[in-house]
Amino acid sequence: FALDRQIGIALYKSGIRRIRPPKQHGTMASETTSLVSKSEDEHLKRLKAYQWWAFFVTFGGYFMAHFSRKCYSTVKQQLQDEAGYSSLILSAMDTTFMATYAVGNIVSGKLGDTLNPTTVLAIGLFGSGTCLFLINVSLWFDFVGFSEQLGNFFILAVYFMFGFFQSTGGPVGTAVMGNWFCDKNSVKNRGLIFGLWTCHQYCGDITAALCTAWVLGMGLTYWWALLIPALTNLGWGFLTMRLVADPADVGIITDEVRIRMVKLETARANLKEGETIEDEGPTPISYSAAIRIPMVAQYAVAFGFFKLTNYVLFFWLPYFLGKNFDPVTANLIAACYSVGMMPGGIIVGFVSDMFGGRRASVIGVFMTCLIIFLSVFAVCSETLHPVALLVMLCIMGILVGGPNNIITSAVAADLASHPSVRGSNKSLGTVTGLINGTGSITASIGLLAVGPLQETFGWGSVWVFLIGCTACGTLLMTPKIYDELFPKAEDDGTEMESTNV
Repeated sequence: FALDRQIGIALYKSGIRRIRPPKQHGTMASETTSLVSKSEDEHLKRLKAYQWWAFFVTFGGYFMAHFSRKCYSTVKQQLQDEAGYSSLILSAMDTTFMATYAVGNIVSGKLGDTLNPTTVLAIGLFGSGTCLFLINVSLWFDFVGFSEQLGNFFILAVYFMFGFFQSTGGPVGTAVMGNWFCDKNSVKNRGLIFGLWTCHQYCGDITAALCTAWVLGMGLTYWWALLIPALTNLGWGFLTMRLVADPADVGIITDEVRIRMVKLETARANLKEGETIEDEGPTPISYSAAIRIPMVAQYAVAFGFFKLTNYVLFFWLPYFLGKNFDPVTANLIAACYSVGMMPGGIIVGFVSDMFGGRRASVIGVFMTCLIIFLSVFAVCSETLHPVALLVMLCIMGILVGGPNNIITSAVAADLASHPSVRGSNKSLGTVTGLINGTGSITASIGLLAVGPLQETFGWGSVWVFLIGCTACGTLLMTPKIYDELFPKAEDDGTEMESTNV
């Protein structure tokens, strides 16, 4: 009875269902078993051959998300001056988007693990393009001029849906990347690979600014800056539909499949007469099971504190610098922060790979350095020379951008490879969505404190507030940092290098 119970538990965790057909005996060969005959080298060769295409398509999908998202913000002034939308409505659009985007990350990650990830990504692109097109329709037919209430309600409703569609790129794209970059060499260089991949957001933001500058510089109507990303999102959606989301879908055997096959064969060896086993593949992980994976909850909350620091610097730096510089100079200096964020993920990923996947330790060092820089800002930010500001903000961009980019990509992939779920569950999309969604919610709430703090106590209090947030996030990672620096005696390090958990 005890042995039978253990087999049942193993089958349940493996996504394998034991059935008792009335007229069948022995074991039934599954599709998975038939794939074993191919050599590992052949499977690896096919896997590596498709990786560049998976990287390209998912990179482009998230690029399109930021391209369409940023284009809206570049024409805010025209939406107010020419379309007639009030600043209150534009602010409400931002709030609506952040709320639905945060919740959407959690939902989209789960959908990506439950349904076909390619379908979810394509729906996100089609939906984003359609939302931007509908905004153009409201501008072409002057909904606000016809009825202010109608125009305001329509654009808020569209942007409500836009946030959900935009949320698919991060968690689901990360899951697809994790599916394909799963060989030993890719896992060893996971930090660098995902560090390069996360440059998509900055490439999208820069392209949006250039696109809007080109549209306005050519004398075209400003709504072209919204129509162009709408059309490119729709086009990339059709390209994404041809993406293969999982190597197993085309018969490529990976380590995950081999682990499941071992569990399947173990179960078959203990079958009773008349029983058969059907290989149903890995089952999607539940939210509660994802939270129970070691360090997922801590990383989710810590990421919220780190993302809050990023949001405050990104949204408030031009305003803060505008107190001592003209608007053009203030924006140019603030742009150095964004420039520094792009290589940040690459640097953190590469360095953490060098140290055997000890990403928490590297992130802890980066955050400690950031606290030092924020302390300098708290004391003398308003008296620093412009050159010193340029250098400091560029370095701060690296210190903030690196951990933020890696936590929602390489670290999430590490967590989803934990032995408790490896080979048994689809978990990467759900884990990434939980971390990103929880972080966005925490950051959005924290942003509400910035205005009252700077008005009541001055900007020094804002920098102290960010120091506290950064310190809290780093402290949440202390158990993982300790485990990385002082691994257990019985652990020979193989697990850390292979799974980074």
